[in-house]
Amino acid sequence: MIITTTPHIEGKQIVEYKQLVFGEVVAGSNFIRDFFAGITDIIGGRSGMYESRITKSRKEALDEMQKNAQALGANAVVGVEVNYTTITSDAKSMFMIVASGTAVVIR
Repeated sequence: MIITTTPHIEGKQIVEYKQLVFGEVVAGSNFIRDFFAGITDIIGGRSGMYESRITKSRKEALDEMQKNAQALGANAVVGVEVNYTTITSDAKSMFMIVASGTAVVIR
């Protein structure tokens, strides 16, 4: 399956637009990871723990979006966007990744 951020695919013709498809992942952070990420923020540098978790979650969101497109009979997704947001409360901090695009049939 072709997944692209562009509205069309060079050399291919979109013969059918299915519908918008989404993949959503909400991931929590734990106390230990937050603590060490806070130290990294203070002393500088990159937070490898958070980077790897975000990378994994982004892949999961894109995989879910692709699965939803395939269920509609699509063989491509165009106009893909990946958005990130944080969800915080007094007790917990979480982040959400949403992948969205238009499921299409190409030939």
